[in-house]
Order: sequence, then C-alpha cells, then structure tokens
Amino acid sequence: MASFDIVSEVDLQTLDNAVNSACREIETRYDFRGSNSKVELDKKNFLIHLVTEDEMRMDAIEKVLIGRFVKQKLDPRSLDFGKEKYAAGKNIKKDVLVKQGLSRELSKKIVKAIKDGKFKVQASIMDDQVRVTGKKIDELQAVIAHTKKQDFDVPLQFVNFK
Repeated sequence: MASFDIVSEVDLQTLDNAVNSACREIETRYDFRGSNSKVELDKKNFLIHLVTEDEMRMDAIEKVLIGRFVKQKLDPRSLDFGKEKYAAGKNIKKDVLVKQGLSRELSKKIVKAIKDGKFKVQASIMDDQVRVTGKKIDELQAVIAHTKKQDFDVPLQFVNFK
C-alpha cells in the first residue's frame, strides 16, 4: 500500500533566517532610526516577539516580516497575528504565533474534502497530520492535486510519499 502524510510545518532554520533578515532590515530603515523596535524569535515555542512604540511602526514591522517570509519561500499564512499587548511604558508588544501542525477541526475538513472527491483511498487523522493510503500511486497523486486546489487557510506539505 502506498501512502503519504499531509502536514503543516515551518522549517526552523528558514524561519530563523527570515526573522534575522527582518531584524537587519528594521535596524537599517530610516523610519525606525532612534526607535526601540525589536523582533525576536522564541525557537522553543515558535513565537515571534515584536516590540515598538506605536501602531504605525507595528504595522510596518508586520509588513517587513511578511515580506521576508515570502522571500524565504515561507507561507505567511502560517503566521497568527494576535492582539496587541501593552508592555512597560509606551511600548507595544505583540506575540506572533507560528502555526505548527494541523488542528483537529482542520484535519476533519481535509479528510472530508478527500472523501467528497470520491477517491479510492483511506484518509486517517494521526495527531497533527493526516495520513492517506491507497493501492495506486496515481490515486494518491490525484488526492494531492485535489487537496492543493482547496483553500484551508494554512500551508500544507505532502511528505513521506511511499
């Protein structure tokens, strides 16, 4: 039986490169001169900490971060921009979550989309991924093509194709 897994992951090294290049761009931009703006990556929890003085700069930092994600060939849909939190003094702090894995509800939507396609495959949910198994590789490739056409609001990768 042939199989593959549907996952939603972000490579840690590429993420680190994107955040570091965003930091360098913010440090060299004219509109951020003399400001207390920082972008830091928490590798353990997959969080990006943004700190700056006002809303305008926070929006600019978000746009720089999204631009760097695109340049590093990372999907910006994996970023979850939460609500602003006010830090000490005048600074605004924001934590941006980098989505890893598939939620239970999203996994169910993916399985339903595969079953609605009337493919001769079995799709099963395994923790934070979906495993698709079938007898023919052509069917599995058709499932991949069908799943890529759907919009699930998260970047999907197809791994462990056997």
